[in-house]
Amino acid sequence: MTTIQWYPGHMNKARNQLEDKLGLIDVLVEVLDSRIPASSRNPMIEKLVGSKPHIIILNKADLADPVLTKKWTEKLNQPNKYILALDSLHNTNMQKLIALIKKAAAEKTRKLEARGAFNPTIRIALAGIPNCGKSNIINRLVGHNVAEVGNKPGVTKGQRWLKTSSNIQVLDTPGILWPKFSDEEVGYKLAALGAIKDSIFHADDVALFVLKNFRAHYLKNLIRFSKLSSSAITEMTDPDLLLAMTEKYGMRDDYDRFSLYMLQRLRKGALGRITLDRP
Repeated sequence: MTTIQWYPGHMNKARNQLEDKLGLIDVLVEVLDSRIPASSRNPMIEKLVGSKPHIIILNKADLADPVLTKKWTEKLNQPNKYILALDSLHNTNMQKLIALIKKAAAEKTRKLEARGAFNPTIRIALAGIPNCGKSNIINRLVGHNVAEVGNKPGVTKGQRWLKTSSNIQVLDTPGILWPKFSDEEVGYKLAALGAIKDSIFHADDVALFVLKNFRAHYLKNLIRFSKLSSSAITEMTDPDLLLAMTEKYGMRDDYDRFSLYMLQRLRKGALGRITLDRP
């Protein structure tokens, strides 16, 4: 397996800026991709959060395996952490998120009100990997499109405070990865689901990684998408299967082109509701 790493300078800058603003933040909201809840957890975020109230969002829940999303919700549930599965694209559970933010900040709010403050502002930071749906969440919270949304990593470059109608201020941050993945598979999962720029890795390597995962856990999905019989898939090696699918989709022997196409379809849910991380 080729090692996949991506940590451009703006990510290190964003990490330092977030650390500088921690004193102003009441609640840290960490956004994960529900299809890779473990692989999309930035270990630096856990260090930064310290003892602050910490909300973990399993976003893009509409694209994830619902059975495994429920298991991950249970696994991640710990003291001083609040877990919520969310579909920010279709505006599902946003009112629950607002209620959860107010619950997480309740102690701080009570202290401010005891000093005479009326309806004090709650300041939160949204942090997560690139392309995990932070901008969609911010636009839902604010009530209109203030954050640029793109189905690719690296759209948000700088930090800014945004006001919502629910006495909540949001610090929008760029997607942040970490300098080195301890497990090579993490890089492949991040690449497969669009958290790493496509130009950084070889699409066929990642496509082969996905095929191996689907053979083990989502064989029916693979049969349906491949347009091949189950017996043919069982008999082929992963490289032969990739070439057969390339030909089946009319791309002759251009497996690089088909690999990128398959990854793009995977990200949009065309291969079904799947989760690559298993608790």
